[in-house]
Amino acid sequence: MHLSSQRTRSFYSFFQPAIAWMAIIGFAGFSTLCAFAGLSKVLNLIFPIGAVAVGLLLYFRAPLLYIGFTWWLWFLSPLIRRYIDYRSIYTEPSLIILTPFLVTLITLITVFQNIPKAKQQESLPFILTLLGVLYGYLIGALLTSPISATAKVFEWLAPVTFSFHLFVNWREYPSYRQTTQRIFLWCVLITGAYGIYQFMVAPEWDTAWMLNLEERAVTFGLPEPFGIRVWSTMHGPLVFASVMAAGLILLTTSTGSLSFLAIMLGFLTLLLSMVRTAWLGWLFGMFDLLVFLKPKFQMRLILFVVILALCLIPLINLEPFSDVINSRIQTLTDLSNDTSASARQGAYASQLGTALTNVLGDGIGGRFANQVFDSAILESFFTLGLFGGAFYLGGMASLLSRLIGNFRTSTDVFLNAARAITIAIVVQMPLGSVIRGLPGVVLWGFLGIGLAAQKYHQDQSLQTTLPSVLTSRPK
Repeated sequence: MHLSSQRTRSFYSFFQPAIAWMAIIGFAGFSTLCAFAGLSKVLNLIFPIGAVAVGLLLYFRAPLLYIGFTWWLWFLSPLIRRYIDYRSIYTEPSLIILTPFLVTLITLITVFQNIPKAKQQESLPFILTLLGVLYGYLIGALLTSPISATAKVFEWLAPVTFSFHLFVNWREYPSYRQTTQRIFLWCVLITGAYGIYQFMVAPEWDTAWMLNLEERAVTFGLPEPFGIRVWSTMHGPLVFASVMAAGLILLTTSTGSLSFLAIMLGFLTLLLSMVRTAWLGWLFGMFDLLVFLKPKFQMRLILFVVILALCLIPLINLEPFSDVINSRIQTLTDLSNDTSASARQGAYASQLGTALTNVLGDGIGGRFANQVFDSAILESFFTLGLFGGAFYLGGMASLLSRLIGNFRTSTDVFLNAARAITIAIVVQMPLGSVIRGLPGVVLWGFLGIGLAAQKYHQDQSLQTTLPSVLTSRPK
C-alpha cells in the first residue's frame, strides 16, 4: 500500500509541470486565436476568466510558474487590450486590463492563511499596510459607492499581497530568484525591442488607442512615428519606465551576450520613454548597487557600464533618436523653464497642507480616483487620509528600514539588486504615482523578495554556525 501511494505521488509530480504548461499554452493559444479573429466580445470575457482559472491551477500546483504567469500578464495585457480594441471597438473600462489584478490577488489566499502567524513570521508591517488599504476601501465605499471603491482597491491591494506572498515563502527564495532573473531578462529583451518598433513605426493599434485619450499630447506624445513617448507593451510611459529601470538594474548583475543585448535595447527605450523620474531612480539604484557590492563585483559592474556606454553613446547620437533624447536631457539642467517641475512644485505648495490635515481621507474610489497624482505621498494622504496613510506608509517604512538597515555586503548579487530596485522606485514617490498598479508591483515585489533573501541567508547562516557552537561546548 505504501509503495503504491509512493508510485502515485511520483507519477503525479512527473506530470504536474506538463499539466501546468498545457494550461498556459492552451490559454495563450486560445487568446491569440480570438485576437486575430476579431472576437473582442468573447475575449473580453474569456481572457480574465481563463487567466484566473490558470492562475489558480498554477498557484496550487506550480508556484514558480504562477509567479512567471503573473508577471507576464502585467507586462502584456495592455498590448492585448489595445490590439483587441483596434480590431473591434474601443472599450472602457476593459476587463482585460483588470486581469493582472485578479490573478495577483490570488495571493490573498497566502495572506489569510498566514495572518495568525504574522508575529512569528515577522510580517506584521505587511498587515499594517493592508489595514491602511482596508481603511481607505471602507471610507471610499461609505462616501461614494462600494462598486467604485471595489474597482479601485485592486490597484492598492495587489502589490502588497504579492509582496507578502514572496516574503512568507522565503524558503523557496533560490527558486524565486532564478525565476525572477529569467522573467526580467526576457521582459527587457521583448518589451525593449517592441518599444523601438513602437517609436519608429507607430503601430495602428497603439495610435488608435492614443486618439481615445485626452491626455495623449502630454503623456504619450504624438500618434506618429518618432513622436511617441515609448510605453511598449504596457499601459503608459511611467509604468514602462519603472519596469525597465528595474530590469536594467537586475540585468547588470547578469552575464552573457543575451543580457547585454537586452540591456542595449532596454536602456535605449528607457531614454525614449522620456520619463525623467525613472532616469533618476535608475541612477540612485545603480549608485546603491555599486556601493554595496563586493569589490570584485564592483569592478565587473564598472567595466560593464563602460562597455555599455561605449556602445550606446554612438547609437543615442544617431537620428532619429538624438533630437528626442537630447532635448529631454537638457530639461534636467533648465528646471526654471520646466513646466512639469513647476507644476509639481505648485502641487506641493498648494496641496501638502490640505493632504496632511485630511484626517479621514476621501477613500479609495473617491473624488480623487481618476486624478493622476505627481506624488505618491500626496496620493496616499488624500486617498487614505492621515489615519490610513499612517498605517500604509508606516508599514512600508518599517519594511524598507529592515531591508536597508539590516543590509550587509553580500555575495548574493540578486539581493543587492533587489535592494537597489526598491530604492530606485521609492525615490520616485515624491515625483510620481508609483505605489499602485504595475509600478507598485515592482516596488513591493522586489521589497518582498529582498526581505525573503535576507531571511533565507540568515537561516542558512544559523544552520551553519549552530552545529559548530554545539560541538564546541565542553562535555
